Amino acid sequence: MSKSGEVSWKSENLGKRRWTFVVFLGILILHGLAIFVFTRGFLLTRTELSQYSHCSDIQQSPCFSPPQDDQMVNHSKGCWTKPAVDRIVIIVLDALRYDFVAPSTFFDEKKPWMDRLQVLHKLASQPGSFAKIFKAIADPPTTSLQRLKGLTTGGLPTFIDVGNSFGAPAIIEDNLIYQMAKNGKRVVMMGDDTWVQLFPQHFNISHPFPSFNVKDLDTVDDGCVEHLFPYLYQEDWDVLIAHFLGVDHAGHIFGVDSTEMIEKLEQYNGILEKVVDVLESQSGPGGLHENTLLLVMGDHGQTINGDHGGGAPEEVETSLFAMSLQKNPSSLPSETDSSSCRLDMEKRKICTSSIEQLDFAATVSALLGIPYPFGSIGRVNPELYALAAGTWNLDIFTPEGGINLSGSERWMQNYVNVLCMNTWQVKRYIDVYSAQAHDNWLHTKEAVLNCKSESCSTLLPQLKKQVEAYSNFLSSITALARSKWTEFNLKMMGTGLCILVLSLFVHIFIIKKLDKLCSCYLPCGGNFVVSFEAIFAYAAVLIRSFSFLSNSFILEEGKTASFLLATAGMLQLRHAIVKKKMFLEGLLFVLVVPLLRFGIELGQSKQAVNSLFLKSFASWTVSVDNGTNLWIYVADILPFLALVILAYILYYKSIRHSSCRGIFKLVAVGTIFASSLIALAWALDGNLFSPSTVIVDIKAYWIPRIIYVVGLLQLFLLAISQLFGKEKTSGWEEGTIVKATAMLSAWSSTIIILSGKQGPLVALAAVIQGWCVIRLMTLERAKNDYNDSSTSYSSPVAKWSLLAVCLFFCTGHWCAFDGLRYASAFVGFDEFNLIRQAALLTIDTFGFSHILPVMGLPLIVACRRHPEVQAEKRKPLFFLQLCQVYLMYGLTMAISMTFTIICVTIQRRHLMVWGLFAPKFVFDAVGLLLTDLFICLASLYYFT
Repeated sequence: MSKSGEVSWKSENLGKRRWTFVVFLGILILHGLAIFVFTRGFLLTRTELSQYSHCSDIQQSPCFSPPQDDQMVNHSKGCWTKPAVDRIVIIVLDALRYDFVAPSTFFDEKKPWMDRLQVLHKLASQPGSFAKIFKAIADPPTTSLQRLKGLTTGGLPTFIDVGNSFGAPAIIEDNLIYQMAKNGKRVVMMGDDTWVQLFPQHFNISHPFPSFNVKDLDTVDDGCVEHLFPYLYQEDWDVLIAHFLGVDHAGHIFGVDSTEMIEKLEQYNGILEKVVDVLESQSGPGGLHENTLLLVMGDHGQTINGDHGGGAPEEVETSLFAMSLQKNPSSLPSETDSSSCRLDMEKRKICTSSIEQLDFAATVSALLGIPYPFGSIGRVNPELYALAAGTWNLDIFTPEGGINLSGSERWMQNYVNVLCMNTWQVKRYIDVYSAQAHDNWLHTKEAVLNCKSESCSTLLPQLKKQVEAYSNFLSSITALARSKWTEFNLKMMGTGLCILVLSLFVHIFIIKKLDKLCSCYLPCGGNFVVSFEAIFAYAAVLIRSFSFLSNSFILEEGKTASFLLATAGMLQLRHAIVKKKMFLEGLLFVLVVPLLRFGIELGQSKQAVNSLFLKSFASWTVSVDNGTNLWIYVADILPFLALVILAYILYYKSIRHSSCRGIFKLVAVGTIFASSLIALAWALDGNLFSPSTVIVDIKAYWIPRIIYVVGLLQLFLLAISQLFGKEKTSGWEEGTIVKATAMLSAWSSTIIILSGKQGPLVALAAVIQGWCVIRLMTLERAKNDYNDSSTSYSSPVAKWSLLAVCLFFCTGHWCAFDGLRYASAFVGFDEFNLIRQAALLTIDTFGFSHILPVMGLPLIVACRRHPEVQAEKRKPLFFLQLCQVYLMYGLTMAISMTFTIICVTIQRRHLMVWGLFAPKFVFDAVGLLLTDLFICLASLYYFT
């Protein structure tokens, strides 16, 4: 080629490369638009109304109102209802499972974490039943932010607000804390700082502590204990909230079945015992806590892995323990008593009931005599209300002349009026009211006012009938609200799906156009043949995508991907045996797949009881029988060995036997240095060194931060090299291999340190499988030397994508919010920073499965030589084929996302929509956009 011709080709090729970036960016925008439009139709947000309830609203109510002072200053007389308690102590134990509180006799099998809160069993079993255990049912999603919003507003959560869990915005709608502050209740808060973010101006005094460092089990709890007990002796508050986080963090790091969890529960038992002693010591006549209500509650539960966020029974079932210091609860009519009683391990009779968390705001408002939050759709729970309300004589219900009514009738009268207020308030919010219930109440109200002692025998049945009418109305409104707030915009969902399908045709169109361009550089115009391997690749992608239409296959997605990958490996092995070539690569490929499958199994049984693997570090997804010393040694040695092998491979390929020079060589050296730091951190974590403060700081803070800095410097050097310099290599393919190796090594150290000791093992498995995929390509090409169309790359790209899916699941992740490993966001840090922690969590979640596969994809093309193609044609051919490979990889991701959208559209009314299908949609959407983003970055790195 002449010099002028070469300059012309370079100029034209540069324009093509820029055009490639524009194409990839356009696809990213197209996918982003499709996901945005579909999300607007699927993940609807509930409109937060600006109306607030006021004391003066009672004048519009058809119900009885409590007596008011002329100046409306004396809040003890109540606002909407007669106050039942003077003070409330609310102790929130984050992620409090129901079986943490209820006796083990209530369950089929006794677990080590049960019966640890003995003080609650003792109080609930005392004669008179002035204390009671409730199973509290939450609405998913079960993130702390959503549960606190639900508890205080009395409204239903919305799935899309989960994203605010790491940066809670202030609640602008009416809520329980606002009504307390507005109506003269002095509120003191301590513990989880989410409360201060949600209610920034509502607390008289607050002692917040940072809540997002899940590695810290004690800071928040110690802060609560420090402030809680002094306040119990003070008079300057009406409502005290203490939010403990130790159980939640212990679950995230160690799991439910762990020594740390049991220690936390026993610590809480001691704290609660002291709290009860202080309250009871001042509960006598005229005492500070004569009329105080103690509530010990969870905001949500947690799975056996210690995670939460979905809608599984373990996550939505939490506990509420209530104790009245009055010790004179009402005897409930049998119609409203849903207690279930059994004997505990000490042969004490304990009764438990159920309560919806939706009812919490309305019930507490009624107990305090303040207006119910305007948006509350919950019902005043009769059992909790009776526990605190007692059987006092009600002025508002006593007609002139006075009547001797039984305690049950007197309490029922009061409760009917409370439900009347409850129904009236919900009616205002929903703007629908049952005329029949209204008419019935007017008749009941008239009967109460006209009641004479000799004609009241029929009053109690009327009251019971009215309670049933109001309860049915409130239940139907709740069901209506749940249905309405999950009303999907099918037009927007359909539009989003159509845009995504359009993107598939864009992918296919461009791939076919590139096929025609490739034929210009191949001998004989290119003889395009669709091989059996290509057909299997298409089938594997479609089989995996179709599996998303079943919730069972979504739960087993990792196993499905490993099965398809193993099937592809068996086909390759058979082909290798027939050809008598690449037998070692085929056998190695098949043997590594079961190891990936083993990792997937371990990831799904995170912190499983007596699992025979790693317990010595928190980042692994399994545990070890401490008595099995051999397994402990293996668990300690294998990660070091894998790390050494990876460092040697990088040294051998990139430094000793490679044309790698300059910046690329410096990047490889930096990765080897970072690997040695990782090994040092793990060594410091053992028993060889004394656990001094200096050693702990080096291991926990300095080494991870140095690795992050090294990684950033490596990426910066690669960017500088790409922008301002050209590293010399022996050829175009060799240069791409060097660039890809440098990019992968720059990311690997950070991903491995975040993944923990499983990181080197997963990375080594990925390297072996990737090498096998690249080597086995030559078997497929041997069938036809000129079959270099997109079909020839379909099989390796399909296997590459299946390997990426397996890597996601074998690192302990799954498509649910409880599948996020939050501890990784705090590797090297204790304090919370939203951007930094979000970046680390993203790298840990998608590093092995999205970042590394995308940046390593050019190796498939670069390692495939074309000796039959003229030298001057190899560069443009390589460029076109690399574009094809990236488009094909993006196409496989887009096809999976398309079927995920079809799945959630079909299953939008499924019971598991918010617990399973919606999280799957979110993870796939983020994964697709992240893949598109890194393909754009890769086009800048490899094509310019």
